[in-house]
Amino acid sequence: MREADGTWLEGAPGAAGVSRPQSAWRLRVERRLSEAGVCLDGARPWDPQIRDERVFRRILLHGSLGLGESYVEGWWDCERLDELAYRMLRSGAEARLVDSLADWLRLARAWLWNLQSVGRAAQVARRHYDLGKDLFGAMLDARAIYSCGYWCDARTLDEAQEAKLDLVARKLALEPGMRVLDIGCGWGGAARRLAERWGVEVVGVTISDEQAHFASEHCRGLPVQIRHQDYRSIEGRYDRVYSIGMFEHVGWQNYRAYFTEVAGLLDPDGLFLLHSIGARVSSRYSDPWVARYIFPNSLLPSAAQIAAASEGLFAIEDWHNFGADYDRTLIAWHRNFERAWPRLADRYGPRFRRMWRYYLLTSAGGFRARRHQLWQIVLSPRGVLGGYRSVR
Repeated sequence: MREADGTWLEGAPGAAGVSRPQSAWRLRVERRLSEAGVCLDGARPWDPQIRDERVFRRILLHGSLGLGESYVEGWWDCERLDELAYRMLRSGAEARLVDSLADWLRLARAWLWNLQSVGRAAQVARRHYDLGKDLFGAMLDARAIYSCGYWCDARTLDEAQEAKLDLVARKLALEPGMRVLDIGCGWGGAARRLAERWGVEVVGVTISDEQAHFASEHCRGLPVQIRHQDYRSIEGRYDRVYSIGMFEHVGWQNYRAYFTEVAGLLDPDGLFLLHSIGARVSSRYSDPWVARYIFPNSLLPSAAQIAAASEGLFAIEDWHNFGADYDRTLIAWHRNFERAWPRLADRYGPRFRRMWRYYLLTSAGGFRARRHQLWQIVLSPRGVLGGYRSVR
């Protein structure tokens, strides 16, 4: 019995009635990986080591979901997952390997339903951000900033995150006494830094119970108010608005509503800074493995989607891409996670360790390959008189 590409299926009679030693499933995967300079069971750190031959069929039938799940289940291993992901994504082999019917069905679902509606928005908080402060406290910097650091002059993760927060403040031209809104405030590290160093009053909102509780304690005694609420229910008027690492949870069906909401909250002469991971190509659905196991209902926006959604509401004053810095940030997080694993192991278990390692390292490979970007975009409602002076 032949496959469409002419290879004989394992166990079926070939031209001389003899079975091939390798399955057609394996041969297909092998060909795709060779385009990326990757060899199955090879000797290099990025060469995957196969533990279960069923993995090939699973990958070809279930796409990226099958690839990630089979790693977590121990069907294959790889010493340098980040380098494997980098080579696959940079060469384009990943798209030819994991594109499956299941992925197309997920795309249809994303068209039919608003996966980031008010009712579904809190799912990512419950399943990701509320996992445990012990995990994030061990993995992140001292301020618990869960977004890309700015490594321009930084040597450590703490320095990179502090530099990023000061970069945000300088881009927003913060002045003492300004009223500032933080959409998606996380554990309050940004709000605390801006209140302490720049003398502003901050209102931070998050949909995570754990984050809201911790941020409130973290910012106690400062002019910072933390609210547990969805961005669609914010009220008031602010001199400045920023959002760091939250827009990835808004969803394409809500982009216009998001910018409309921000425009209604911002002073006409104010500034809005959007810090978000970005995709090079517009899409309607996320990577299936990431959406199921890491960030439910997430979606990376494209430049075209952001521009279209903000059209008529904002002037784009500045667009800064430092996506390569996320590679270094993720590697630092992974190093911290592995160092802390002995004290996390009893609570989270070996399967979680493999899942989290796959998440951090394949993400790093994606930024290294420049498949993913990191944007800081400065917008103003009416355009800055005399022009906006870019800050780096």
